Amino acid sequence: MRREHALPTSEDTRALGAALAEVVRAGDLLVLVGPLGAGKTALTQGLGQALGVTEPVTSPTFVIARVHLGGRLPLVHVDAYRLGGVADVDDLDLDASTEESVTVVEWGQGLVEQLVDEHLEVRLDRRDDDVRTALLVPHGPGWERRLADAP
Repeated sequence: MRREHALPTSEDTRALGAALAEVVRAGDLLVLVGPLGAGKTALTQGLGQALGVTEPVTSPTFVIARVHLGGRLPLVHVDAYRLGGVADVDDLDLDASTEESVTVVEWGQGLVEQLVDEHLEVRLDRRDDDVRTALLVPHGPGWERRLADAP
């Protein structure tokens, strides 16, 4: 799988999420980094749809975390924007569901990486021409291998 992606439309962003669904496993953590409007929720929607989640995947901004069941793997979708620090993350008890779920955390950089030994960071951005971009940054040899082996 390529490390860098141009995402001209939200459908392209969802398609990248769907491609990631092909390589994620139970216990995976994806940390989505990027400014408002960069495509974090759209990417998670594509991931959820490809995992077979049946209910709508919406931004968990006001509820902090949503759990989506019914797919190939449970999807835990977290918005850490309003969290004050690692202590607030601990209060969410995310580590209780990490082993059997795919956990996606928006705005989680510097807050959630300690939950697992390795994770995938997805750096999303929005260029001046309104095209979104994504850079996949693997943290750990398992993610390095999976990205290298993915179609």
